[in-house]
Amino acid sequence: MSDAQAAAKARDPDALVAELRDAHEAVADAEAAVDEYGEARLQALRRALREFDRLLVQYEDDATGTGDFQSYLAFQEDLVALVEEDFDDDLPERDTFEDLLELFKKRRLSESDFAEARDRLADARDLVDRLDDLADARDDHSEVRSRVADTADAYGEEVAELERLRRLGNADLDAPVEDLREPIREYDDAVTDAFQSFRREAPAREFLDFVETTESYPLVGFEPVPEGLAEFVADRPAGEEPIPQLLEYAGYSPSKLDHYVAAPRTLKRAVGGNRTYLERLDADPLLVGWPPAPAEDLQYRLDELVSVVARFAGGDVLEPLHAVRKWVRSDDYDRLRDAAVATHELTDDEKQRIESGVEDDLRRAREHEQRLRDALDEY
Repeated sequence: MSDAQAAAKARDPDALVAELRDAHEAVADAEAAVDEYGEARLQALRRALREFDRLLVQYEDDATGTGDFQSYLAFQEDLVALVEEDFDDDLPERDTFEDLLELFKKRRLSESDFAEARDRLADARDLVDRLDDLADARDDHSEVRSRVADTADAYGEEVAELERLRRLGNADLDAPVEDLREPIREYDDAVTDAFQSFRREAPAREFLDFVETTESYPLVGFEPVPEGLAEFVADRPAGEEPIPQLLEYAGYSPSKLDHYVAAPRTLKRAVGGNRTYLERLDADPLLVGWPPAPAEDLQYRLDELVSVVARFAGGDVLEPLHAVRKWVRSDDYDRLRDAAVATHELTDDEKQRIESGVEDDLRRAREHEQRLRDALDEY
């Protein structure tokens, strides 16, 4: 189990469900508060407050006291135009804005008038705050749901692991595992030898073209050929040389390499710059390995391997590969695989856990996971 999964499981499921329920109810309350006026009307009120505040800030210094009389007149005109022409008739708190027109109908304005105007708009600002409250409630709800989902996933991982341990604990250790291991070993050895020969003897152009072809088989898993390297072997005569020869050339000095290939610097850049990639190209993506993967995974990968391996290998490789595929599709595969995994893969801690029993832990993990997933559906 990863550190993240352990941290998720450390959270109490009951407390998480209660937290999610509270967050869900908070969203419902915030939505009801917004629906009382309608989100569109509250958004209009927010815009109205911004415009009104902008006028207050714009004119407060020039229109108060013995300030600029022209600014005073401009403030009055802009204020009336804003409230009477721009504000909708159904704007929440519209009466408050209209009352403020009366507040500012004086021969002389003071800073206290602007302060009073802002105070009178407190209720309007509280209404607009409902939009922020709703956004915050939805953010909180999303964050809590994420934590609940992470914890449910962590319990799901534990359920899968405990089911695996229970199954392996019941494995038939007397099963004839060698009947399965022998064709896998024969295939893995044969495909390794064939691939090494292919890499050692085939023109680099042909070899890397094969690697590029495997991109159509995602379960095989070769790393993509670097673009510059693919272009080099496709376009240059040096692409007729096998990979080991190109790597040897890449180690030559440019002056020495000039005797063997055209454009030596291009070769050093394309091949030498991808030396690590080329040296790491081996048969590993083609191997079945031991213990083998579960049947539901391996059978599809084997179908792809048959198509891929047939591009460079003969019957001595394909015959054991077909034998492996036949075993994976047999009724006996799961029994043999479980025995193989129990023998070769279980750690000492896992064996000890199996001996102490996993049923109580499995039941508890299932209950916790289901409780959390039910809460996610409900809230």
